[in-house]
Amino acid sequence: MNVVVVESPAKAKTINKYLGSDYTVLASYGHIRDLPSKDGSVEPDNDFAMSWEVDAKASKRVADIVDALKKADRLILATDPDREGEAISWHVLEVLNKKKALKDKAVQRVTFNAITKTSVLEAMANPRDVDMELVEAYLARRALDYLVGFTLSPVLWRKLPGSRSAGRVQSVCLRLIVDREIEIERFKTQEYWTVDADVSAGADPFLARLVKHEGKKLTKFDLNNEASALAAKAAVNNAVFKVAAVEKKPGKRSPAPPFTTSTLQQEAARKLGFSAQRTMQAAQKLYEGIDIGGETVGLITYMRTDGVSVEPEGIAEARSVIGSVYGAPYVPETPRYYKAKAKNAQEAHEAIRPTSLGRNPGSLRLEPDLGRLYELIWKRMIASQMESARIERTTVDLESADGQTGLRATGQVVLFPGYLAVYEEGRDDEGDEDSARLPVIEEGASAKVIEARADQHFTEPPPRYSEASLVKKMEELGIGRPSTYASVLTVLRDREYVKMEKQRFVPEDKGRLVTAFLEQFFKRYVEYDFTAALEEQLDLVSDGKLDWKQFLRDFWKDFHAAVGEIAELRTTNVLDALNEALGPHIFPDKGDGSDPRLCPTCHSGQLSLKTGKFGAFIGCSNYPECRYTRQLGVSEGDGEAESADKELGVNPATGRAVWLKNGRFGPYVEELAAEGDKPKRSSLPKGWIASAMDLEKALRLLSLPREVGKHPDDGKVITAGLGRFGPFVLHDGTYANLENADEVFDVGLNRAVAILADKRAGGGRPQRAAAAALAELGNHPEDGKPVRVLSGRFGPYIKHGDTNANVPKGKDPASLTMDEAVALIAERAAKGGGKKPAKKAAAPKKAAAKAPKAEGADAPAKKTAAKKPAAKKPAAKKAAPKAKAISDDGAAPWDDDA
Repeated sequence: MNVVVVESPAKAKTINKYLGSDYTVLASYGHIRDLPSKDGSVEPDNDFAMSWEVDAKASKRVADIVDALKKADRLILATDPDREGEAISWHVLEVLNKKKALKDKAVQRVTFNAITKTSVLEAMANPRDVDMELVEAYLARRALDYLVGFTLSPVLWRKLPGSRSAGRVQSVCLRLIVDREIEIERFKTQEYWTVDADVSAGADPFLARLVKHEGKKLTKFDLNNEASALAAKAAVNNAVFKVAAVEKKPGKRSPAPPFTTSTLQQEAARKLGFSAQRTMQAAQKLYEGIDIGGETVGLITYMRTDGVSVEPEGIAEARSVIGSVYGAPYVPETPRYYKAKAKNAQEAHEAIRPTSLGRNPGSLRLEPDLGRLYELIWKRMIASQMESARIERTTVDLESADGQTGLRATGQVVLFPGYLAVYEEGRDDEGDEDSARLPVIEEGASAKVIEARADQHFTEPPPRYSEASLVKKMEELGIGRPSTYASVLTVLRDREYVKMEKQRFVPEDKGRLVTAFLEQFFKRYVEYDFTAALEEQLDLVSDGKLDWKQFLRDFWKDFHAAVGEIAELRTTNVLDALNEALGPHIFPDKGDGSDPRLCPTCHSGQLSLKTGKFGAFIGCSNYPECRYTRQLGVSEGDGEAESADKELGVNPATGRAVWLKNGRFGPYVEELAAEGDKPKRSSLPKGWIASAMDLEKALRLLSLPREVGKHPDDGKVITAGLGRFGPFVLHDGTYANLENADEVFDVGLNRAVAILADKRAGGGRPQRAAAAALAELGNHPEDGKPVRVLSGRFGPYIKHGDTNANVPKGKDPASLTMDEAVALIAERAAKGGGKKPAKKAAAPKKAAAKAPKAEGADAPAKKTAAKKPAAKKPAAKKAAPKAKAISDDGAAPWDDDA
């Protein structure tokens, strides 16, 4: 019997059908263990020792593999053929060895680039050992990302409240987006004009452009105003032209190579509108296998690759399909062979292509996303082996009789479409292309201007990055690996460092702030060349040419020192540097010579960047006398308008004024109160715009919470209001969310009762989940009670009755034996584990009334009370970074290049 381990259940299902009854194929569901999200998982002072923890869910899968191995002779690790796949196999092997589940069993590693029966069986016939050079490259990369994220992110949290995380690749990618935005903001628009004319030279009219004026060749900005453009237009209208030259140049356009991970993401974004993440999810399904006529088969080769080469059988099949579908003229004389041009390309695997080009996209019935992506891959592969397109470029020059004015017309004709009959690569930013067809024009013929036009233009800044162009730029610079781009871009969006506008990346102010901070204090680590150099060193580790721990030592020495230096800086020093760096953005020049930093409220204070509990904002230097604040994201024009207080009117019921104000956390309405009373306030709900506020809307907000009615079951009041998490209805302690803020004012009793019923039917207040079991060790030899290894809030621990014993640091909880557990339980019990603390805590109940006296008079009790807060202080400080190890979105700060 043979046990085969793969990553996913879909892959396991497909392979199991190919191998037969002598094989048991099990899925690990990705990585079975990872670095815990806490300090100390990588120890630089201990030669970069790494503490791995088996995922709670993975423990069951590991147990299934262990059980299967009891009846097996051989373990076959068949995870993906890249670095991550090699790492998963290594982790599985390490855990099984610790469990002593591999005694006298052969262990083999196999890889296949496509999940087809032929590929799988061929791989099984050619096993190898786990490639430790690939594993070490993974370890270096994992440790590096952990150290950068876990060391840099806490610095951000302390110096820039509201920041989420920093990462080795994530931060450099963010800098690309921010740099482009700065480039756009600094761009100075220039005016220029062009003169075009409809011309006839004895045949159909064609379009020509003015290229020569007053005897000189025109450059782009020679006609920079209307007067000069109209003068040029008049010259064209008044001139008599003759065809001075007709030049025809044959040319060829060659097809693009088949897809790599990067180019697939780019083209799917351009042609299908897919995000990188959506593309990779669809590609994963196509690779792992689709049920076709009762048979599960992988439709494409492995989708994480930077190689553009194709196996000989793939090329041969492509040429055969081209000949049969498009005809012999579309098949080139010799096959096309490609080589990657991208920086740091490893080309470890062949390009992404269909496993069989005989499966025409039109013959398959696939889910929409899968069908569209498969068609894209199929066409690209077919086109890559087709004949070049043959074109003819024609240029016609027209000259005036006096030689002072010249026009030019250009066009091209496709003589033979070649690969263009199937596929043409998209472009991110369309430029001018002379693709117009020209009539037959004879040299020396007279030409007549039918109509001339002068058009005004303005230069435009470089466009913001789309997903396609950003992925292309990252690959060109050698930043990260294409297989990680989807997760990096997702992290930037999820952490609200960027937003998407018209399918383009726009940096949020939070993202600009983080980038400015890193450029000011960690500039080297967000440099494009430095990040690319790290990738090159990691490639050397993969090739066995660089020791992975030496690589980490060299990096950590300088990085740790840089972090130490910034830790010494006061927050005011950081803010001063950021005020200087971000000044042009947050305090733009008004154009009237006035001071852009002058406070619009007190007219004497200076505005500057400040930080609070919820992040950065703009405040006045005269605080607390002047309480002017505005959000960082408010633009120049809106800053004063939105920040200035505005009286909306008087509440007719109370006779008090109602104001619209802008605070640190955004706009709000306030009704003035009598002296000594607290004013009534309400923040504007999501979707409400300050500029659209009036007295009626303000009074509606200030009327909240409002009574909806009495619940028919118990007669208790149901109220509707706005809370921290949005609009809600409340009844007897149960909150149920409403769809939008407007519904707060309109929801009726029947609707409110139904919403509350749905909420209660879905479960009341969520209970804390039971601790996940990592291992069941059996019954204790002394009392027969079960001994279990559980995953707790503060790490793995052993549970026996009422005694909980921590698993020693660095020890794999899944590898614990019963003897080790019994010893740890006994040691914990000897120190006072179990129910003893509960008995002590119950004692004061007997003398509850005397408790204050005892606390003041009893010396030991006083010492104990004094010690507790003292003991908690360092614990609280230490716990703060641990709590932040996982950011609000559930992702570890270093997870940007996994």
